Amino acid sequence: MNDSLMQGGWPEAAPSPLESTDDASLFLLQHAGQHVHARGCRAALPSGALATLSERVAQFFAQQRGGPGLLVGAVPFEPRADDALYQPERLLPALPLQPQGAPLLQGALQAEPAAQDYAAAVATAVQALRSPTQDLHKVVLARSLLARTRQALSPEVLLARLGADPSVATYAVPLPVEPGQAPAWLVGATPELLLRKRGVQLLSHPLAGSARRSADASEDERAARALQGSAKDHDEHRHVVEAIVDGLAPYCSDIDAQPQPTLHATASMWHLGTRIHATLKDPHTPAALLLAQLHPTPAVCGTPRLAALQRIRELEPVARGFYAGAVGWLDAQGDGDWYVAIRCARLQGTQLRLYAGAGIVADSQPEAEVAETAAKFAALLNALGVHEPAPTIEPVA
Repeated sequence: MNDSLMQGGWPEAAPSPLESTDDASLFLLQHAGQHVHARGCRAALPSGALATLSERVAQFFAQQRGGPGLLVGAVPFEPRADDALYQPERLLPALPLQPQGAPLLQGALQAEPAAQDYAAAVATAVQALRSPTQDLHKVVLARSLLARTRQALSPEVLLARLGADPSVATYAVPLPVEPGQAPAWLVGATPELLLRKRGVQLLSHPLAGSARRSADASEDERAARALQGSAKDHDEHRHVVEAIVDGLAPYCSDIDAQPQPTLHATASMWHLGTRIHATLKDPHTPAALLLAQLHPTPAVCGTPRLAALQRIRELEPVARGFYAGAVGWLDAQGDGDWYVAIRCARLQGTQLRLYAGAGIVADSQPEAEVAETAAKFAALLNALGVHEPAPTIEPVA
């Protein structure tokens, strides 16, 4: 898939009118003038674990005839769990996102787990990180908020309210559901590009190390300076950059990573970010294979990967599903874009589950990590019309 398609040079004879908002096949990924807006499902990619994705994609494109030459969808956080990709019926122009009023929530937000229990899980992780007998350097722990709306919520409503921040990529990805259940999507606004491949050129822009932004300009500047000077956050960030460079190294003739991370701002958060440019040895190396090498990065999992995955399975009470996975597209030429699926909610009918995580290292403080996850909920909560402070997301006393 070439960049002209991302910018609106669609292969269809004429764009179809926008379909109803309950179209279960809606896929949207748009950022900075680039977009993929797809409707309909022509054929599903047989699902499987991430390690088999490249082989399945190659077989799919070898057999398919007609329709757009790309697959869209998501891979879950767990690399051994089934992914969800499909060939759409058609590609459409960018979805016009018109901000609407906030949806009406029904009842209180339910924290999963409660702030005190999340802090306890962080303390358990810190104890393991400090143990000389444990081979664990970082683990990312997530928590969620369960909310309900008075009426079934369309993904376009959240997309429109999230899309006001130009620094993020907004997305909606249809998720697998049981027969007879309402359609479900993962809807969010992620600041983190995991992988972009065009021919031999690769780009990754990992983010790790965060600080909450402030409406007060002087306080906001202080938070940015503190993040830039934080040894803990730089250590956390270094693990992510090293993992991506190591994952790409066997396939690349040249890798250029910024020597020091720079500040990346969203509407609600400051992040440390590093742009990584690389050149493939073989232009035919597919994006699906590289995705399997990189995901999940220490930004959403930890390091070493297997040890961090085991801790996450032990300490998190709610399965992540496609949160902290990746959303994007792959084309028949082996190119693709993949973003880390963060700052998101799983939307199904009147139920929303919001997710946020924090990177835990040996000198992490449980209360600070509770506060960081609370800050990361802000974009989704604001889109739902919930303005802080909210009792269910406040730091523990």
